[in-house]
Amino acid sequence: MALQTQAGISKKVQNKALVASLIGSSIEWFDFFLYGTMASLVFNKLFFPSSDPTVGLLLSYLSFGLPFFIRPLGGVIFSHIGDKIGRKKTLVLTLSLMGGATVLIGLLPDYNAIGICAPILLVLMRLIQGLGIGGEWGGALLLAVEYSGKGRRGFFGSIPQMGVTIGMLLGTLAISLMSALPDDQFMSWGWRIPFLLSAALVFLGLWIRNGIDETPAFQEAKKTGNIAKVPIVDTFRYHWKAVLIAVGAKVVETAPFYIFSTFIIAYATNYLGYDRITVLNAVTIATLVTTIAIPYMGMLSDKVGRKPLYVAGTIAMMLFAFPYFYMLSLKSALWLTIATVIGLGILWAPVTAVLGTMFSEIFSTNVRYTGVTVGYQLGAALAGGTAPLIATALLSSFNSWVPIAFYIVISGVISLIAVSATKETKDMDLDES
Repeated sequence: MALQTQAGISKKVQNKALVASLIGSSIEWFDFFLYGTMASLVFNKLFFPSSDPTVGLLLSYLSFGLPFFIRPLGGVIFSHIGDKIGRKKTLVLTLSLMGGATVLIGLLPDYNAIGICAPILLVLMRLIQGLGIGGEWGGALLLAVEYSGKGRRGFFGSIPQMGVTIGMLLGTLAISLMSALPDDQFMSWGWRIPFLLSAALVFLGLWIRNGIDETPAFQEAKKTGNIAKVPIVDTFRYHWKAVLIAVGAKVVETAPFYIFSTFIIAYATNYLGYDRITVLNAVTIATLVTTIAIPYMGMLSDKVGRKPLYVAGTIAMMLFAFPYFYMLSLKSALWLTIATVIGLGILWAPVTAVLGTMFSEIFSTNVRYTGVTVGYQLGAALAGGTAPLIATALLSSFNSWVPIAFYIVISGVISLIAVSATKETKDMDLDES
């Protein structure tokens, strides 16, 4: 007989759910971050050409940021399906949508070939990506959390967060390999290869997800008839405070992340004169460090609580904002790497590790998919998609990194205010809230 967990679910089944949660999330974020990096290196030149390089980069970042405002719509659509029909079926839909758009990006002709249609089609594919990922995160999170026991929710909830960094790691590695090509070959066809190869990863993810059952919490809700008729209405009627908390808490997790991982690529190469490979390698190392740190932070939150770990990570990131940019200004590959590892690899890890579990514990089962998704995606839209754009605009206006450092500090203040309204939930059953 298989070893049984607190909830009466075998460890084998739990582990299978964790793998399904992680691999799908990793693929989705690989696709998503691939675009973010290419926005800095390729799309600003091939799809948004301009006589002013800063304008081209801003337009490219704008196309990167637009889907963040579509993600809440995707979240509403797919979380409705998830709370009405089930987590598993929804996750298959989101992965298919995301993967298809990514492959098509790799096939798009550039501006020189079809003119204005090129950026229009690119933005369209990007919006479809946003719809898919809007529903992906909440489903992947709940697949893990709703299969866990009370004493391990922090660990289980941190696993989907690893998908963010694993996807980014795979994307950065793929681009680093392609960047080894001569510039003309990379700009001509090399950048397309990672987009096209993602098709194989999508098929793998779909195969794994098709082999799991619906989560126990949703099965119980369906059995007892505890299914919301219109989840989005019930969410804002009964859980509007929790939604606001989630939106605010997401700010410091997402804005500094895109500064440390996406904005740094253009800033360090275009303004500070770093070699592109050096910057990509620094981000890759930091991403590897945070990927390893996240599950340990999740386990730690099962002992000390979600809120103390989140607050500590937030304060640490705020304190590091100015030293981070100072270290970059030294124009040393070593200091660039150290700064990136500290910011992205170490200080960001405790914040992102507990975020999903903390969100899932403040919503009831019948609206949990909708609640965590809407809160997360609204926060991502307000603070994530705009971060590289705001940072670039601040740099262009003030010709200094100081306003960007203040921007990171402000994001931390907003999130600390939001989580001050929460109580510790690590010892609560999921539906006690």
